[in-house]
Amino acid sequence: MADAKTHYLQGLKLFGQSKFEEAIVEYQAALVEKPDWADVIHAMATAQSKLGRHDEAISNVNRVIQLTPNDAFAFTSLSIFLQRKGLIPEAEQAAAKARMLSWKEELKKNPNAPPPAGAGPMHVVQ
Repeated sequence: MADAKTHYLQGLKLFGQSKFEEAIVEYQAALVEKPDWADVIHAMATAQSKLGRHDEAISNVNRVIQLTPNDAFAFTSLSIFLQRKGLIPEAEQAAAKARMLSWKEELKKNPNAPPPAGAGPMHVVQ
């Protein structure tokens, strides 16, 4: 019987082959053993988004954000998923949050880092 890591890695392999439905099955199997594994949930959300299942993707990436509230990458993904659903103002808010979190991380290494630039026009990511 495969363990959670094996399922996750198999899911990543399938995702790389554009076999998104099969990847989701593997991610779900990994989550049976480790239900709060944020990386797996994030990967599953990305596969769901690729399939046009935007509501599921948004729900799952919001779960990732609950588990890892300072993860700029999760907010970036949320912004992309919201864009794909046509929710541009919400996508801009998520992108702004991602920029702010990234800046706060940069400040830990470089206290003189300039603040992030203001929001610009959103271009829908496919």
